[in-house]
Amino acid sequence: MSQVLYVPRRLLEETRAHLDREVPKEGVGLWAGRREVERVIPLPNAHPEPRVGYLAEPVALLRALREMEKEGLTLLAIYHSHPKGPAFPSPTDIREARWRVPYVIFGTDGVRAFLLPEGREIPVVLLP
Repeated sequence: MSQVLYVPRRLLEETRAHLDREVPKEGVGLWAGRREVERVIPLPNAHPEPRVGYLAEPVALLRALREMEKEGLTLLAIYHSHPKGPAFPSPTDIREARWRVPYVIFGTDGVRAFLLPEGREIPVVLLP
């Protein structure tokens, strides 16, 4: 697992555009690649209260993981938004963390990534 996330600026902006389209709901998706982010994979938010939480729709998530595997890509991170809050893990984010990849949070104050549930911040490095 990488201790740094490398993301091309255009893919960061593609992610931000996806999340902007989801407002006022939280958006969710995956970053896939080899050494750096190569694909942004938006997923439907199936959370019963999508304005305050996220849950990647299970069938879409499974389909995305299979597609990544066929393409030789690895799951590098899970991203989601906090449309009305900071880019910091909520107690729910920490409690529900299951994957051993960074969780990237887009908040009103920017973008940050964390290993959860421990809460260690992971650098996000923008590439040209």
